[in-house]
This record gives sequence, structure tokens and C-alpha cells, in this order.
Amino acid sequence: MPIRALTGNEAMAEAMRQINPDVVAAYPITPATEIVQLFASFVADGCVDTEFVTVESEHSAIAACIGASGAGARVMTSTSSQGLALMHELLYVAAGLRAPIVICEVNRTLSSPINIHCDHSDTMGSREAGWIQIFAEDAQEAYDLTLQAIKISEEVLLPIMISTDAFIISHCMQRVDMLEDSEVQKFIGPYKAAYSLFDKTITIGPLDLQDYYFEHKRQEIEAMWKTAPVIEKVAQEFASKFGRSYGLFEAYKTEDAEQVIVACGSTCGTTRVVIDNLREKGIKIGLLKLYAMRPFPHQKLKEVLSKAKLITVLDRSVSMSTMGGPVYIELRSALYDAPKHPLLVDYIYGLGGRDIDMDQITDIALKGEQIIKDNKVEKPVQYVGLRE
Repeated sequence: MPIRALTGNEAMAEAMRQINPDVVAAYPITPATEIVQLFASFVADGCVDTEFVTVESEHSAIAACIGASGAGARVMTSTSSQGLALMHELLYVAAGLRAPIVICEVNRTLSSPINIHCDHSDTMGSREAGWIQIFAEDAQEAYDLTLQAIKISEEVLLPIMISTDAFIISHCMQRVDMLEDSEVQKFIGPYKAAYSLFDKTITIGPLDLQDYYFEHKRQEIEAMWKTAPVIEKVAQEFASKFGRSYGLFEAYKTEDAEQVIVACGSTCGTTRVVIDNLREKGIKIGLLKLYAMRPFPHQKLKEVLSKAKLITVLDRSVSMSTMGGPVYIELRSALYDAPKHPLLVDYIYGLGGRDIDMDQITDIALKGEQIIKDNKVEKPVQYVGLRE
């Protein structure tokens, strides 16, 4: 396997090159610009056979992707933050049309105020648009998960976004164990479109009122229900061929853990080191790294997490529900009918790209130990590193 030093953006661009999609339509936005910029150079250099469509906005980019997918093409793009927000209207259209489009998404704060750094507000803001959502921890995962995304999306006929943290992953260089181009093509296989405008006459985007809208939306929901086993199946195939394991989530030292920290994205690496340090001191603590936010693997999470005394959630975005961050709210719902009810506490961190470090995560974990002793959560939703 080729070993490369790559940033997260470069890793995703290389994965796109090896996939060699039929169409990429894109409009640049920081910090995802580099992905399509690099891919455009692959097109210019004749490294891929892709039709690269330069458009006037992200809204136009996803519109072009939907059109190309409807014509039977394998389609990819990339965006971030306000770009994803500008796509928001058509994200629902892509999912409703069951278009297997892949977005290489770089998590960046949504304005206002204007900010170009990392949090998960963009992805979380689109979590009900019908797209599969998977978070990567580092550049290696960004590469591997982009390759898996094609197979997942095309099997269940739903669009998918693979998310990386802005600048922390997108612009930081790491070792990436790449696959050979031929191995990638063998793994993803040739694209077999479910339908094509050139095969038969079909209707794209019809008016669908009281008569059949409900039924068609139910079909889309059913597809999302069926996605979790496909994510696991593709992950198992990837692991058997290439030795790197993925899935819906990673459970790290959770078997006997009294406290489990739940997080997604780059913070998981820092948290893992903290857990190792605390384990050496005899503290029974573990990490659950969430890959899949959509579909939310509530049944399997319940099986793993209901054994703990305390679930400590790290949320890198907020919900205006006033009940905590998105991951916390969904976990609390998932555990509602669990045979055992662990205590839950939510920590909002890192908004606008603010760092979270080992000392802060250690402090959160030690506070969790006190919560376990008291068997009581005084403040269910708290903030880390906030001046107030």
C-alpha cells in the first residue's frame, strides 16, 4: 500500500481521484476549497475521466449533481458551512429523489457571527434532510470513509456526506495508508444506476400532493432504516480486505466502564489519550466514538451505553431546543426505554473553532466521577472553555 503524508483535504481528493466519478459539480468555500481544487487538477492532468462542472454557487452545484445523478452518473462534490446551508433546499430534493450523491463535507461554523473555523453546526443543521451522515476522526478515516461512502450510498439509494473537522483535519498533515488505484476500483465496483434518463422515460421532481407524498416520504424513511446494516456490511468488507475497521461507532474500553464519554470527530483522539491516562489511575472510563449521526444507531447504542452509570456527551454544536446539543438530545431519547437508565450530562465545547485540550477533558471526566458518587446531575447541560 502506498504511504503518503496528506492533509484531510488531500486525502479526500485522492479518494475522489481513485473513485473517478462521472461528474463533479462544485463551488469553492473555505476550508473545503482545496478538495475540489486538487480534484480539478486531476481532471486537467487527465488523471480521471470526470466531467468537472464549475458553477456559480453551492446551490447550483448540488442542483447539477442531482441532474447528473438522475441521468445515471456517479456523482460527487464537496462543501462546507454556508455552502452546505445554501444547498439546504436541494439536500431534501436529492434525498427524496433517492440520488446516491457523495459530499466530502468539512465541518465549519455557520454564521453569524462570521467564522471559518470548526464546529458541527453545519452538518447538524442538515441532519433531517435525508442524507446519511458519517464523521471522521482524522485524515486516514476521511480517506477510508469516502471510499466506503460510494458503496453505501449506491446500495441504499440515499445521498451521503462524510464530515471532517475544519483545519484540525482538513489542513493538518498525517500519515495516510492509501490503497492502489486498482484495489479501489475493485472494491467500489462499476456504477449501476437504478435508473437513467437515457434508458426509459421517467419523471424527475413531479408535483406530489396529498395523493402520494406521504407514501413516497415513507419509502425514503424506510431506506434510512435499512442503511445501518449496509454501513456495517461495507465496513466489514473493507476490514476484511484492507485491515481497517469501521462501522456505526467505535466502543473503546467500554466493557466495564462506569462512565462513557460520547463524541464524534477529531476530539475523539484527544479523549482516547485522556481515557488511557485515567485508566492507569484505576478509573473505569471509556469512549464511544460516533461515526454515524444519520442513521442514528439508537438500538445498538442502547445496548452498549445502558450498562454504564454515567454517559458524558461532548457536543460540538448546539440545539436551540434549550435541551442541550444534538448528540445529547438523541442519546437521551435512545436511552429512554433502556432497561437501565444511566445518568446523562452534556458538555458543549469548541464552538467557532475554540480548542478543547486534555486538561479540560480530564476535568470533565473527573466531574463525571463525582456525579457517579453523588448519583445526581445538578446541571445537565454545561459549557467547556466559555468565558461567562
